[in-house]
Amino acid sequence: MRLISVLIVGLISLILQFALNMPVYAQVVISVMGSLIALLMFIDMVKTLRSGKFGVDLLAITAVIATIAVGEYWAALIVLLMLTGGDALEDYAANKANSELQSLLENSPQSAHLVQGETISDVQIDQVTVGNRILVKPGEVIPVDGTLTQGTTTVDESSLTGEARPIDKTVGEPVMSGAINGDNSFYMIADKTADDSQYQNIIRLVKQAESTPARFVRMADRYAVPFTLLAYIIAGVAWYLSKDPVRFAEVLVVASPCPLILAAPIALVSGMSRASRNGIIVKSGTIIEKLATAKTFAFDKTGTITKGHLTVDTVAAVAGYTKQQVLSLAAGAEQQSSHILARSLVAATPDSIPTATDVKEITAQGVQATIDGKLVKAGKPTFVSTYPIQQVDKTTVYVSVDGAYVGYVSFADELRPEAKGVMAALHEMGVHQIMMISGDRQPIAAEIADRVGIDKVFAERLPQEKIAVIKAITKEARPVVMVGDGVNDAPSLATADVGIAMGAHGATAASESADAVVLKDDLSLVSKAVDIAKGTMTVAKESVLIGIAICTLLMLIASFGVIPAIIGALFQEVVDTVTILWALRARSDRRTILAGNSQSSQIFEN
Repeated sequence: MRLISVLIVGLISLILQFALNMPVYAQVVISVMGSLIALLMFIDMVKTLRSGKFGVDLLAITAVIATIAVGEYWAALIVLLMLTGGDALEDYAANKANSELQSLLENSPQSAHLVQGETISDVQIDQVTVGNRILVKPGEVIPVDGTLTQGTTTVDESSLTGEARPIDKTVGEPVMSGAINGDNSFYMIADKTADDSQYQNIIRLVKQAESTPARFVRMADRYAVPFTLLAYIIAGVAWYLSKDPVRFAEVLVVASPCPLILAAPIALVSGMSRASRNGIIVKSGTIIEKLATAKTFAFDKTGTITKGHLTVDTVAAVAGYTKQQVLSLAAGAEQQSSHILARSLVAATPDSIPTATDVKEITAQGVQATIDGKLVKAGKPTFVSTYPIQQVDKTTVYVSVDGAYVGYVSFADELRPEAKGVMAALHEMGVHQIMMISGDRQPIAAEIADRVGIDKVFAERLPQEKIAVIKAITKEARPVVMVGDGVNDAPSLATADVGIAMGAHGATAASESADAVVLKDDLSLVSKAVDIAKGTMTVAKESVLIGIAICTLLMLIASFGVIPAIIGALFQEVVDTVTILWALRARSDRRTILAGNSQSSQIFEN
């Protein structure tokens, strides 16, 4: 709106000056309207100062008033165009940088084909409930998370995971909302409502990212105060030595605050966009700065360091139960959980999962449910039974029926092949300490940590104990980044300076608690996020310093009276353009080589 007002003032002034040959009236219009707009901006600046931030517009506002005062009204108009046009340019650059985030919204599911007996009816997506049977036709967007029950197909999950290759789906396999169906129709059972499904969760994250502006408070404060003082000193000395107030105005019109108020935030938004293209949603620009300077990383084990595809290794049964019964009871109780162990149990028993009701997940303990009228618990030994149970030295789910222990299911914990390379890459990028904070037993956690190169292990930790470990990290070892998935990691992610959720399997609580979410099931994107953050911060600092250097040089030249005010105002626009274009480099993909495993280096190329 202010830009339009300035343009209208400029048009009227041009007509008065050149078409009607009435320069005095042109000067009056610019002076009155320019002073009014400058006053409104000054009021906004005061509000900014009251919020605890430095009002870097002060230089430009002073330049407007000074040029009006000495009669350089056309220079004042150009500075006003810079100020108001800068806001419009910032909006444009932010929208341009966020174009990849916006693309996530394009495939948002709106309706579903609900199957009830022989009848198929179209309903709004929010009317779908857990257990509904849904028909998905060729080329349609899958409406909610569920399990394929009839038919085979291929789906495009690129908008969710970044994986461009179509994924084959058969009976019993999960399908995610937001994925695009291939050429075959299929039937599915809804496992989650629309609000709890993967795509709606991603949309919430995107909207949160868009509603949180990319702030650059620390860097702006670091440079804004000395730069403003330097400009006033140069302008004041020039005025004092020349005895000419025009010299004061000529210096200030080239003292562009644009590197501080535009270039750095645009670089951060651009970095967020680049992260999005690589399958990483970063919720604010502040997180970029923290990631770039992180000194400590903490990882959960199961589903984070491990591959996320645990397989059933051993099934043991007691108290008259068979191994198949123990496995089926565990799968029945766990089938609605998003935890990796639940997915592995369900995958191991696709044809014999009993119906469970009254399902309740107890954080860091296990799951209880009613199956065939009996209370079934699956989880830690102290949770399923009040009597001592001999524990197995593996990742294990113990099972009880009506309080009586009936057996266990143990799992083979598959290590992510990229995990070791990620730890090496983080160390190479300057991370001082890498630790594992896990609820699993000490021998298992220690063995995994040793294999991937983790420095320190905290095992057998409940959620509140994980928080205590993070809080105990010293100031010198911060910022600290926590990486995890699942409900039990949500408090730790919220406590850390930066929480990164492995959200490929729809860990809603973890994703909503985190500051960044990795959409693809690939741990290397954690080190990629740090690489992007460091590159973004480098570009942001460069854009600020380049702008300040050019402005300082122009101020020194202008102090000798060789740059007229109107020419100086035009130079200011050039400085603004250079710094903004430099800041937008943070959006560009660049090849970065990070340390890989012991055999080779890992190359990230976007």
